[in-house]
Amino acid sequence: MEIGQHVIAAGLAAIGAIRAVAAGTPIAAAIIAGVAILAWHTAGALLPLRSRARSAAIWWLVGFGAVWIAAVAVSPEFVWVAFLLWLLAGHLLPLRWGLVFSGVVFAVVVVGPIVHHGGTSYANIFGPLIGGVFAFGISRGYLQLLRDAAERERLLSSLTRAQHEMADLQDELALAQREAGAIAERTRISRDIHDTVAQGLSSIRLLAHAGAARSTDAEAARTLSQLEDLAGDSLGDVRRIVAALAPAELDGNGLAEALKRMLDRTQQEAGLRTELHVDESLPTLPTAVEVALLRTAQSALANVRLHAGASRVVISLIDDEGSVRLDMIDDGVGFDVSTWERDRESGSSSYGLRFIRARLRELGGGLDIESAPGEGTAISVSVPIHPEQTPRASGLAAAPASARPASAAQTASPAQPDSAAQPASPETKETP
Repeated sequence: MEIGQHVIAAGLAAIGAIRAVAAGTPIAAAIIAGVAILAWHTAGALLPLRSRARSAAIWWLVGFGAVWIAAVAVSPEFVWVAFLLWLLAGHLLPLRWGLVFSGVVFAVVVVGPIVHHGGTSYANIFGPLIGGVFAFGISRGYLQLLRDAAERERLLSSLTRAQHEMADLQDELALAQREAGAIAERTRISRDIHDTVAQGLSSIRLLAHAGAARSTDAEAARTLSQLEDLAGDSLGDVRRIVAALAPAELDGNGLAEALKRMLDRTQQEAGLRTELHVDESLPTLPTAVEVALLRTAQSALANVRLHAGASRVVISLIDDEGSVRLDMIDDGVGFDVSTWERDRESGSSSYGLRFIRARLRELGGGLDIESAPGEGTAISVSVPIHPEQTPRASGLAAAPASARPASAAQTASPAQPDSAAQPASPETKETP
């Protein structure tokens, strides 16, 4: 387009100068007028290199119009340059001012021959009019093409950036799910050790202590005392293993502090505004409940970052009369819950939400989701504060307990059949 303007400017200036000389205009005046037009146009070509201000280009066009009017005053043959002015007006000026400028140019085209020759013809009126409309329309169309190209470039850049962000979020989500799976397995192992090995060692220690206290045989009492000490040492080791397998995020101040750190990290990384509300009456929660709620919040927050397009997330921990409730609300794009429920029934819904439901079901809890397209999403999780053990854990934990009567009967003296049923003293009783 720029090269074409230079060619048009040079051609029209040359035609104007030649026709002016042919019409009787002094050669020097015609050449000066033509050179002035070319010089001003060339200065405009250098303008973008020195100034990017749109106002400078507009003032340059006004100056170009003044130079052209001066050239028309020298000879009406320079009205040919009006075609270039109409092109520039459509390109540089807003539509309203472009039409005003084009109207002024057309008026000069009509008046110029009348001033010089005392009259004009219909051809000198309608010819420039048609040419001006054509030139102005071409220029506006070209400008719209440039705008469309810039918009497509912007959209392409935005799409590319969104794809990169989506890939990063998917990587983060995959990593979070892998970590959640590993930690869930560690938590399960920790719970199983607590419910089986730790309970068994605690029972052995209590029975050994009771047997040593009742025994009249010094050697047997010493052996039972050693057994009690050995069981106590092993129980301490098991407790340290259980503590080491617990999630690192729950170290320190428990679930509320872990959620706060998670939200702060999300706010820094994703730019989301986050809030955390915790009931002051919320009691200390069992580790299994804290782990389930923390993993649920992490998985739900990962879904918000990946799919919701939200700007604000609010998490609330609520004491709900024997249960603890975790509510998460975002102002994202939302989704159709009925469609999601159908996908869940067919097994094609999000694995993350399916895992959340399975984890909560183990603790006797539940998950509710409220959402609609364009209205954000609300997730509510409810878990009993003292959840019942799963059948598997209960069965494993019951084994040591079922063995206690037999062990007690073996260590009890025949003369004291009821002493085995007596509880251990408070000073020696241990809880796993």
